[in-house]
Amino acid sequence: MLVAMKASGTAAEQAEVIDELRIRSGEIAGLETNFTAPELLSFDKPLEVEIQGYDLDSLRRASDQVLKILRQSDRFADVESSLERGHPEVQIYFDQERAAALGLTVKQISDQVVGKIRGRVATRYSWRDRKIDVLVRLSEEERQSIAAVRELIVNPESDRPVPLSSVAEIRVAEGPAEIRRTDQERVALIQANLAYGDLGSAVMEARTMLSGLQMPYGLSMRITGQSEEMEASFNSLLFALGLAIFLVYLVMASQFESLLHPFVILFSIPLAAVGVALALWLTDTRLSVIVFIGLIMLAGIVVNNAIVLVDLINQLRDRGLERINAIREAARLRLRPIMMTTLTTVLGLLPMALGLGEGSEMRTPMAITVIGGLLTSTFLTLVIVPVMYSLLDRRKDISTVTADAAGNRTDEDPGQSQLPQSSQG
Repeated sequence: MLVAMKASGTAAEQAEVIDELRIRSGEIAGLETNFTAPELLSFDKPLEVEIQGYDLDSLRRASDQVLKILRQSDRFADVESSLERGHPEVQIYFDQERAAALGLTVKQISDQVVGKIRGRVATRYSWRDRKIDVLVRLSEEERQSIAAVRELIVNPESDRPVPLSSVAEIRVAEGPAEIRRTDQERVALIQANLAYGDLGSAVMEARTMLSGLQMPYGLSMRITGQSEEMEASFNSLLFALGLAIFLVYLVMASQFESLLHPFVILFSIPLAAVGVALALWLTDTRLSVIVFIGLIMLAGIVVNNAIVLVDLINQLRDRGLERINAIREAARLRLRPIMMTTLTTVLGLLPMALGLGEGSEMRTPMAITVIGGLLTSTFLTLVIVPVMYSLLDRRKDISTVTADAAGNRTDEDPGQSQLPQSSQG
């Protein structure tokens, strides 16, 4: 039976409902439950332990040990293994030496057994526009019991008939429900949901708990699932973030015709990271792929305020203002445009950050990331970027230089916007 929870309420409220359902279902004997939640960009459970090997019995024993260890922690919920109890099956173990002594091969014997029990398509019967297979096999009475299978003749064309029991051992055993393979290896997959906490802490705890478990010979174990996908995604997103910052620097360096001023502007990016961390902490939002996409967006957004500020400082200095005076004047003139652009962007993202409507779990983290980074970078840009500009920029101010008849040079007030006069010699 499938029960779907309505997507309403906060994540904490949904977690409380799931915990209550786990407790209630655990009180019912023989009831098996499995709680799943849709994850962004992934169909795997948060934690998966993959055990690789060929021998199914060894895989089953190892998976049972891992199940027992993980169930000792209350962090992991709905712990289950892919090697569930299967269905009874008849297993045939051939004696190759005895078969060879009778002039038979394992392939010949297996073909006879398969043909008599499962049957072969001898021909097809045509009826109107349909083709109907004609299956030839033993009658149901001759193949419905283990004793009848043991008496199957494996060399019908020989003068001395040989029953199957003479060249093989027939056993009734329980086969696996399914056999999964990864990289051409049989695997046992142990999956678990998280009752609380983040995925990174859960992976660290699982590794600590399983570190003392010795795998039998021929088996290997590794932790996969969303943790493996998260690591691969974060590595690619870190590369994308670094590439975005480099391209932003490249564009600014070509426009400013300077390598120093773009470097000063890039100080607004770590300032935005401070705001992102604070916003995620205040809203209890976990670090995810969507948050990283928001960070990549911020790399191109937060530098806009610093660009207009530094550009005006350079213009004022070209007109003859001293460095400190140019910084003060540019900050005063650009304060209002910077506040207007920031507020319009933040207010535009506010409905998305509130998480209204279905699918908000994908939009909300990105909006929170951009809003937090943009707010802090805006306020700190008006302080940090001018300070860094005054410390790193060592370009001399434009001065009005005059020369007397004796050739002596005198510097006038650099704050005046006068053009230098040429001496009449």
